Amino acid sequence: MEVCYQLPVLPLDRPVPKHVLSRRGAISFSSNSYFFGGPAPRQLAKRRGAISYDSENQTALYIRMLGTYGDVRVRSQVGFEPELRGSHPYLYVDFRTLHSRPQSAGPVSARNVRRLLSFQRYLHSSRFIRGIPASNPLGYILDDDYTGQAKLMLEKVGNWNFDMFLFDRLTNGNSLVNLTFHLFNSYGLIELFQLDMVKLRRFLVMIQEDYRSQNPYHNAVHAADVTQAMYCYLQEPKLAETMTSCDLLLGLLAAATHDLDHPGVNQPFLIKTNHYLAALYKNISVLENHHWKSAVGLLRESALFSHLPTEDRFNMEERLGSLILATDISRQNNYLSEFRTHLDKRDLCLTNGGHRHFILQIALKCADICNPCRPWKLSKLWSEKVTEEFFHQGDIERKHHLEVTPLCDRQSNSVANIQIGFMTYVVEPLFVEWSRFSDTRLSQTMMGHLSLNKQGWKEGRDKQEASTSRASEEQRTSAVKDSNSKELPQGSKRS
Repeated sequence: MEVCYQLPVLPLDRPVPKHVLSRRGAISFSSNSYFFGGPAPRQLAKRRGAISYDSENQTALYIRMLGTYGDVRVRSQVGFEPELRGSHPYLYVDFRTLHSRPQSAGPVSARNVRRLLSFQRYLHSSRFIRGIPASNPLGYILDDDYTGQAKLMLEKVGNWNFDMFLFDRLTNGNSLVNLTFHLFNSYGLIELFQLDMVKLRRFLVMIQEDYRSQNPYHNAVHAADVTQAMYCYLQEPKLAETMTSCDLLLGLLAAATHDLDHPGVNQPFLIKTNHYLAALYKNISVLENHHWKSAVGLLRESALFSHLPTEDRFNMEERLGSLILATDISRQNNYLSEFRTHLDKRDLCLTNGGHRHFILQIALKCADICNPCRPWKLSKLWSEKVTEEFFHQGDIERKHHLEVTPLCDRQSNSVANIQIGFMTYVVEPLFVEWSRFSDTRLSQTMMGHLSLNKQGWKEGRDKQEASTSRASEEQRTSAVKDSNSKELPQGSKRS
């Protein structure tokens, strides 16, 4: 069951109550809707979607089906009208054929339970925010327990050792929604930009859902981790004293959406497989352009900024794109060289809007690749996840007789070698310059973790190589002994 709005969950065969029709909204469903008391029509098998309605025309129901062939919107009483998702052009891409894993079937899946509990918690927390007491407090004992633990973690969201994996478990897989909503609220951005809380919640849920949970690394948890890192950087004195509210808003939005709808494969893979996205963006920042356009599509679909002047909305979308495009790793040296030049000349002036935006780009780049700068326990887990995704791409390339990307070849590479190279040639040069720009306790902590983690991977690699070498030597020795033992009887016969 997928619920993206603050509305009751209804089976498909029941009428919509009047108090629900008093506002515009939607009821989402899946093929497992019978878990909640409703039927499971055969035509809905292996699909998910939503029924939306408008209080001005109660009979105008729109059914959005998400399946293999993209989005189709159907209007009752009118007939089938294929449309693009939302009222604005939206690029829908189904990458599930590239990076998918079989999901366990069953009438009461863990995914359904998580979604139900998550929705209950949201209703409870939203009532609390609006000052409405819970009608049945005993019904939320379990939810209160989990919400309380997550709330305690959010009180320390600025700590660099924040465990996003634990937070994601405490929020039943809703780490990105809860974290981003909390940060928007703590910065006062909801009131300042007059954001509708229901629209904001809907937008954040759509973001989280558009991340591919099948990806070991590029998923909503990674986006939440980058958003938390971005918040840590925005709290640094030089940024906290100069960044405007618009800068803060765009910085958090860019962090949350920077890998939106990531397929789990890299740009070279899309290019050599002649994917239409590569042709669409002319082989230039293919994934980053797609992340940006996907984010813009969700912004327009949710109408989060619909109350703002058109020019302001377009300007925010362009600035958001500029931030997301900066995460393209192929442009790393260009940004690093410009950053280093600014620091050498000491001409960065954060009262200048252009310079502030450039620092936001650098901050987002740091947040995107900061895993090696986390404590070893977290850093190691992230490293294993990203390597698993790399190797999965290599397996696909080998299966389809494509040239295997060296970084993605599990037969000639290891987690340790990949991480050591990544730290040495990508992470360390950028964070050395960030430390020059912001020489704070956080920067020193990050550089300390980076050094320790790099040493940890080297020691692990050396032990592995030594163990492999000993095993090879033992095999050779054993083979020689076996050979000698076989030759002795033959020699004795000759004698």
